[in-house]
Amino acid sequence: MIRVSNILISILNTLTILISLAAIGASVYMRVHGVSECQRVVQWPLLWVGVFLFVVSLMGLIGACCRVSFLLLLYVTIMFLLIIGIGCLTIFGIIVTNKGVGQAISGRGFKEYKLGDYSHWLQKYVVNANNWDEITSCLIEAQVCKSLGGDAPQVAADFYKKKLSPIQSGCCKPPSYCGFEFKNATFWVMPKTGPKVEDSDCKTWSNDQTELCYACNSCKGGVLENIKKEWRRLAIVNACILGLIVIVYSLGCCALRNNHKDNRYTRHKNYA
Repeated sequence: MIRVSNILISILNTLTILISLAAIGASVYMRVHGVSECQRVVQWPLLWVGVFLFVVSLMGLIGACCRVSFLLLLYVTIMFLLIIGIGCLTIFGIIVTNKGVGQAISGRGFKEYKLGDYSHWLQKYVVNANNWDEITSCLIEAQVCKSLGGDAPQVAADFYKKKLSPIQSGCCKPPSYCGFEFKNATFWVMPKTGPKVEDSDCKTWSNDQTELCYACNSCKGGVLENIKKEWRRLAIVNACILGLIVIVYSLGCCALRNNHKDNRYTRHKNYA
């Protein structure tokens, strides 16, 4: 007799198999069509996630439909490990993004960001020397500063009222404390007497549109602020996924119990 939990597990795993095939197909598409370097970053993770989902979902589907208790037990075990893993990842993400906040500047509609305000883990493993060149190339490719220069007013007073994103604030202009003179959104002139503050970011700024403040610590701070916001959103998504996996895990346990009952009933009937 097929139980309700077995049917639900079968339906859910059929859906996840379709999702996994879509993920694998997207990864293959990226490989074949030679997408940009930034898009290629997600190619291999997408492929491995797709393969993992396919294998696990297939185990759950066969275990529930064909009453293969061993596969269903393995499936339930993996679900349990996923619950622990996602829970720990969510808590870790909240902890490492707890520090850091934008600094309001008087007379400005945007905030500015300092690298040292963020957690040492983010500084060490996210915006380190090995990753920063790749991050910079992606920022240039996304044209976050070019778009700002294209639609920004050319009057300083109006520009200062704009609400810039953390990345635009940190990477597309010099920090306000440098005292540079505004010409347009991405072109600033250093005072003849030099910057007001002896800071590395003030000296790093360049009006070359391929450089700007991409090498500045303020840019790294802006990127970390953006990551912080995205990670907080991801925590909400993870909580929803966690709730769904708990439901699937519960259904899997019920289906596994049903398999044991049905197998015992079959053995008893054959014995009789």
